[in-house]
Amino acid sequence: MSKKGTDEVRHGLKLVSPAFDQGEMIPSEYTCDGSNMSPPLEISGVPAGTKSLVLICDDPDAPMPALALLTFVHWVYYNIPPEVSSLDKNIGHDEHPAAGGIQGKNGYRKVGYGGPCPPFGTHRYFFRLYALDTLLDLPPGAKKKQVLKAMKGHIITQTELMGTYKKR
Repeated sequence: MSKKGTDEVRHGLKLVSPAFDQGEMIPSEYTCDGSNMSPPLEISGVPAGTKSLVLICDDPDAPMPALALLTFVHWVYYNIPPEVSSLDKNIGHDEHPAAGGIQGKNGYRKVGYGGPCPPFGTHRYFFRLYALDTLLDLPPGAKKKQVLKAMKGHIITQTELMGTYKKR
């Protein structure tokens, strides 16, 4: 695979996966049809002055009528050390993974990654990576909304990798 991701030209922050290319189908092993483990990710171009990284994965195509303005959250991972250049597959559900940082709660109300499991059709899954000029003062298990609020005014740059999935 060619490992294509999008990046912010100003700083060159990149997020790619050896498991799938930008805009391509996420392999089933990283979904509810497979082992439901987090995919491997590679990080590069972290700008100078970065104190922590934040990774949020969500699905804007999930049908959530009661929460029409929200997206379904698959992963919240914050205070990742800026020197981390890769996240192995299957990070697990520890609040404090071996790679460093802290995991928050996903839309399944569990700590860590919860893979794609669309009820119908093909959905898009955005893995957004943020470089911050601070560490977030949040406990393990924080939700996306809390993390986004704490990040406000501290984002140096960001990038994203988008994969798709259609349930078998």
